[in-house]
Amino acid sequence: MAAQKKASKSNASAKELKAYYHDMLLIRRFEEKAGQLYGMGLIGGFCHLYIGQEAVVVGLEATAEEGDKRITTYRDHGHMLACGMDPNGVMAELTGREDGYSRGKGGSMHMFSKEKHFYGGHGIVGANVPLGAGLAFSDKYRGNDRVTFTYFGDGASNQGQVYETFNMAALWELPVVFVIENNQYAMGTSQKRSTSTPDIYTRGEAFGIPGEAVDGMDVLAVKEAGEKAVAHCRSGKGPYILEIKTYRYRGHSMSDPAKYRTREEVQKMRDEKDCIEHVRDLLLTGKHATEEDLKAVDKEIKKIVNASAEFAKESPEPDEAELWTDIYAETAPQNA
Repeated sequence: MAAQKKASKSNASAKELKAYYHDMLLIRRFEEKAGQLYGMGLIGGFCHLYIGQEAVVVGLEATAEEGDKRITTYRDHGHMLACGMDPNGVMAELTGREDGYSRGKGGSMHMFSKEKHFYGGHGIVGANVPLGAGLAFSDKYRGNDRVTFTYFGDGASNQGQVYETFNMAALWELPVVFVIENNQYAMGTSQKRSTSTPDIYTRGEAFGIPGEAVDGMDVLAVKEAGEKAVAHCRSGKGPYILEIKTYRYRGHSMSDPAKYRTREEVQKMRDEKDCIEHVRDLLLTGKHATEEDLKAVDKEIKKIVNASAEFAKESPEPDEAELWTDIYAETAPQNA
């Protein structure tokens, strides 16, 4: 079994470290605000926060190029922000407003951005995995060198459709990076109690798909592994699996009291492995930034997040007629 990788401190420039810090902190502050709005009754339905897992998507987005695609599960707000979607539009969608990315019809679990090549947000566990392979197939068919990042969790890894997809992706050598965001508890059952193998990525071996485990609390390690995976896919060698071992600080959703683990366990992860604190320490010890610099970053991000909340509150409710839009894809002219 491959050991978990941890990148060295010298792998990133000051500029890169500052960008990672900014992007991860934006996700965390946004999610904290989303949790507040949910508690106020302004976000309905389900709401799954990404707090603790920020290094996964920020590290992988650092390896993406224009035109690369991404598709994920319902814990998706972080992925939206990391690929450049506007916090105003994301928050407006969370609150079901007209100015949201799906005009208030998708909510937390189902929003898209064709412009940013973000294809959801999917509520059925594991169902986005074959869709991700389909996105990769479209690029294979077109003969370009684009890559699709298909995110799913440790819980979804036990779904049968995941292995059907592995088989097809390997057969057709599809340019897809299967990203297992292993936060260790799925919907509320620990990996040890639900999964027969300690390293989930090794399940790709049956299909000839290479992979590795990565420390998901270290954005530098994630980026390093992501670069390897993306290079593999772009070179036409087919799919690659990254099992990124991370940890969510909140429950599965806002309605989950998370009684399956102790507060002490969560606090220990926060104190010893927090991904944002890790980069913060690198910035300070490397003398790339001062405490005042980082406070200024946090202040600016809080302004952005607070503004997104106000934007969402002021955005109108969708008109009833909106229910009848986007039902069918646009059809090409018959003579096309």
